[in-house]
Order: sequence, then C-alpha cells, then structure tokens
Amino acid sequence: MSTPSVMSAGAKPSTASPLLTVRGLLKHFPVRNRRGAVVRAVDGVDFEIHAGETLGVVGESGCGKSTTARLLMSLIEPGAGEVVFDGRVVGSRDLPLREFRRQVQMVFQDSYSSLNPRLPVEQSIAFGPQVHGLPAAAALARARDLLARVGLEPSRFAARYPHELSGGQRQRVNIARALALEPRLVILDEAVSALDKSVEAQVLNLLLDLKQEFGLTYLFISHDLHVVRFLCDRVMVMYLGRVAEIGSARGLYESPLHPYTQALLSSMPSMDPDRRTERPPLSGDPPNPIDPPPGCRFHTRCAQAREVCRGVTPTLAGAGAGEMRSVACLMHEPGSGWSQSPSIAPEG
Repeated sequence: MSTPSVMSAGAKPSTASPLLTVRGLLKHFPVRNRRGAVVRAVDGVDFEIHAGETLGVVGESGCGKSTTARLLMSLIEPGAGEVVFDGRVVGSRDLPLREFRRQVQMVFQDSYSSLNPRLPVEQSIAFGPQVHGLPAAAALARARDLLARVGLEPSRFAARYPHELSGGQRQRVNIARALALEPRLVILDEAVSALDKSVEAQVLNLLLDLKQEFGLTYLFISHDLHVVRFLCDRVMVMYLGRVAEIGSARGLYESPLHPYTQALLSSMPSMDPDRRTERPPLSGDPPNPIDPPPGCRFHTRCAQAREVCRGVTPTLAGAGAGEMRSVACLMHEPGSGWSQSPSIAPEG
C-alpha cells in the first residue's frame, strides 16, 4: 500500500481555532494503605490539536501518556482541567459526553482484549452505530464497507471471531470499529507497538491512507520515536505527568530544546556505526510519582541542572521565533535565574 501525500512533518498547524484544547488536565490516584498519598499520574497538562494534523505523544513508561488519553475520552474521571472540542466544553450542556464520543474514538494497544470474544467482528464494528441510532442493517453494511477499507475482505472476515484473526488483523478491525461512527479525531494509544515490524509498517501506511480519505485528525501515543517521526506533524514530550516540550516533528528532532528530549532522541537506535553511542543518555530511574522532586521534575537526572532548578518550577512557554515551540525548562525561560538563561527583553 503506497503512502499518501500528507502534511509534511514540521508543517505548522492552521491558525484557525484548534479542534481540541486541553487546559490544566489533572489526575491523581490515591495510594492504598497510605493515607493522603497520591500518584500524580497527570499533573497539569496543556496542549492543542489542530484539525488535520497528527500530534505524537512520547515519553518513558509511567509519564502519563495513556492516562491522558483515557482522561480525554472520560474513561476515567479527571481531578481537574477542561477539555474543549471544536469550541465547546466536553461534558457541558453544549457538548454532552455522548455527542463528544461520536466525534472522538480510540484504538487501544491490546487488539484482543479490545474486542468482545463472543461477537463476530462485523457485529463488534456495527455495535457503536447501532447504539447511536443507526438501523441494524445499515450498521452491518457500514461494518462490511469499513472491513474492506482496512484491507479485510468482508466475505472472508466479517463472520470471524477475534481469536480466529492475527494481531495485525485484529488491529485493523479495531481501526474499522473506531471509524464506524465517522469521528473527526482518533486517539491511537500504542496502536502498533504489539505488532511485528512488517505488519506495523502495513498498519502505519493504512493509518495514513485513512487519514487522507476520511479527513481525520490523530493523537498518536507511542514509545517508538522512529514511528513518531514518520507519522506525526507535531510531537509532545511528557515527563512524570507533565509536558516537557512541544514542537514540530522536524524542529524537535533536529534541535531538541529540553534536556530530557535530547536524552530521549539520543537513545534512538541507529544503523550508522559512527552515530552509535556507548554511554546511556540518562542515568537513574524516574523519580517516584507519589513524591516527585520539587522545582523541575527532571533536575535529579539532568546534567544541566543548577541550584535554581531544585526550587523553581518551569512553565511551558514559547521558545524560538517562528518555530511554534514550547518548552518547560529554566534554561530557556527569560529571567528564570538559571546561569545562562535569556535575559528579559526590555519593554518598548
């Protein structure tokens, strides 16, 4: 399957209002048998997604990527924050959750547990449209059409059960099910990480084809930095429940600003022997999310950390003219007190 022409990596999103805006998203999980202790899974996340783009989300395991996705879908209740979809607050009278979920769908990592083992795949795909009022015959017809769109011949696969399919075939079914409600935004949570590389490449090309065909917008969560660079227009880097950096894929990969982003990119395997590293880019484990360090949460592992990093929390702010980059690092925050941070521009 050929790769379609899509917005190139690094393309700037439209200046129009974003399709999805997230402000102050927060989720703390109480710790059993520890009174008052909480796991700060997502601790004040802000970002935007513009129509037609693919926003990648990367970071170490436990940084809050999947929790953020589930909060967006209201699969778990946020502790605070606001999600605005196409100018309307999700969960308000203006945009009830039922209507929001008709426009935003999700594809999960585990292709098997995502499907009902007791239903043929065509019925799994047709179930959502039927719940939202589409007649059964029309829903089944849509399911068969979508099976064909994702490369599964309906006459061969429609009546099969999930256990009769391979992992790649099941994930194609999950993608078809996500598209059954004709959504505008699709959240892909590690949707290709469980597949072998040949099948992964086929599914990635399929996602690009479907994006162009249906005019979709993607939020793509992955730990594979090579895949993110191939698929995404912009990238958001998370660390310990917060956003470290956001920027165009091209700009972020070519000139990362945050020390954590630099370390992540340094860990990417290379086929070039001259570019291989012998020393790990980071030392130590991420801090405990129950008791994160004060100030910058990355300072305990950062080679550039100064004393000010231990007490001052950096804000996510724009960095670099014309780049549409934002970074939460005192090195790039004017007047932060870090030894070589930019000085505050004089007024006037």
